[in-house]
Amino acid sequence: MITDHFDGRRFFNPSAPALQPFSSVPRMLLERREPWPAHIDVPPRMPPPLGDAAAVCTFIGHATFLIQTPAGNLITDPMFSDRAGPFNALGPRRVRPPAIRLRDLPSIAVVLLSHNHYDHCDRPSLRALARRFDPLVVTPKGNAPLVRSTGVRRIAELDWWESIAAGSLSIVATRAHHFSARTPLDRNRALWGGFAVSVGGARIYFAGDTAYAPFFRDLRTRVGPIDLALLPIGAYEPRWFMRSVHMNPAEAVQAHLDLAPARSIGMHLRTFQLTTEGIDEPVRALAEARRAAGIADEAFTVLDFGDSVTVGCT
Repeated sequence: MITDHFDGRRFFNPSAPALQPFSSVPRMLLERREPWPAHIDVPPRMPPPLGDAAAVCTFIGHATFLIQTPAGNLITDPMFSDRAGPFNALGPRRVRPPAIRLRDLPSIAVVLLSHNHYDHCDRPSLRALARRFDPLVVTPKGNAPLVRSTGVRRIAELDWWESIAAGSLSIVATRAHHFSARTPLDRNRALWGGFAVSVGGARIYFAGDTAYAPFFRDLRTRVGPIDLALLPIGAYEPRWFMRSVHMNPAEAVQAHLDLAPARSIGMHLRTFQLTTEGIDEPVRALAEARRAAGIADEAFTVLDFGDSVTVGCT
């Protein structure tokens, strides 16, 4: 079915900024990169107790969060491998290990998979989760064949603004401004997006990968008030190339203002060196953008690896 973001063959972003052509990639790769440490140790943690919270959200690394709820546990874009690339042999190497080891996860009922890029859709991680927990994987349109190849049996493909109930969890697929590809030949054959999860009167928004675009102003109207927003703030330089796919911290602050959540947490940072900025530059730039916008420090923060935030009460 042809829509405002699907032409019958490929998906596309219905608004600016426009994606850079694939021919621009060599120029981007020649940009000077700030050096990152080869390894930063993260002592492994155990999942925290849920207590009487509506949800407890723990930062495992990059875009991977454990979201514990009384209705079942979720995990976002599970990435536990050492490299973000094909065969776990190519691509950027992990600088910080996962704060919770895969073997220490509690039972996972739902996987939220935002799109098919290697740093978000890791086949070994999905395969391990499928074997241990047989979870439901919720993902945007076109990603089911890839997910099914990992042994996952239960898959729900959603278009933007479609929803599904998983027990007492309500999950809405939300719009994002990005692209998809696993190879140079399959660009935009599958959709990308985020998710709004409602449980026990609380609502958590996981943005996935996205550039800044006007849809943030519409999102809160569509899904309702947001208690916690998980927003990407890293992998944004050089701007001439990255502004069409990733927000920088100042744009993430604007998204926070558009969404008006009770609290936002920055993600997509300090795990894989995907772009040219320094490892801690997103945190510094977020603080600067927050001050410029007059936002309280606690309203938009970054969790340390393994730290948690509590949402609501049951």
